[in-house]
Amino acid sequence: MSETIRKRAEACGLRMTGQRRTIASVIEGSDDHPDVEELHARATAADPRISLATVYRTVKLFEESGLLEKVDFGDGRARYEDAERKHHDHLIDLHSGEVIEFVDEEIEALQEKIARKLGYRLKGHRLELYGVPIARKGGN
Repeated sequence: MSETIRKRAEACGLRMTGQRRTIASVIEGSDDHPDVEELHARATAADPRISLATVYRTVKLFEESGLLEKVDFGDGRARYEDAERKHHDHLIDLHSGEVIEFVDEEIEALQEKIARKLGYRLKGHRLELYGVPIARKGGN
């Protein structure tokens, strides 16, 4: 991540109120993929005056400005991550809901190869794998 969300928001001309700064800091400090309710709970720990509506409006504004990326892991909840996070893919555990971020050079190369084979230069992609843990011997 080259700059903070706050600095990028200011560079976009967004007015950064204290509450928006707090929400931006919460997002920057997240190493998971929080939804708006989770962001609200974390933000109110820092500033109890932040309403859920303020978080919704701020997230929408940040998303529309290209600062946040919405991700949907099939659980009916829109989740968010910094749009400038280093590229990664996701594996979603369908039992626990855990989201595992990973990068695999073989997958990256294969996607490039497929795009070239079809006559395209890849400009970006999103990969989400959905799975369940493999049962291990001994009942684990």
